[in-house]
Amino acid sequence: MIVIFDRKGLSQLLTLDVGSLQGVDLSNAQLENANLVQFDLSGANLQNANLMGADLRLTNLSNADFRGANLTGADLTGAIMVDTNLEGAKLDEAVMEQEQ
Repeated sequence: MIVIFDRKGLSQLLTLDVGSLQGVDLSNAQLENANLVQFDLSGANLQNANLMGADLRLTNLSNADFRGANLTGADLTGAIMVDTNLEGAKLDEAVMEQEQ
């Protein structure tokens, strides 16, 4: 079971009864301010998901589908983004720096 909390750890946003988030369907999910640091979301479907302000640092987003997703203010520092589909994604104020 995977429980996703907000960035402050105060509110439970989503509970998934899976062992991995690889390839999981999170389309239209409400994950505003979610703490997803170092998660493996490779191949995940996040179409139209709300990830506004989410912490995605060091997360594996390879082959993930973010078409139409809201990533406004999300922190993608050091995220692995090989073949990640960001077509139509809202990236206003998103941090996308690569770790040194």
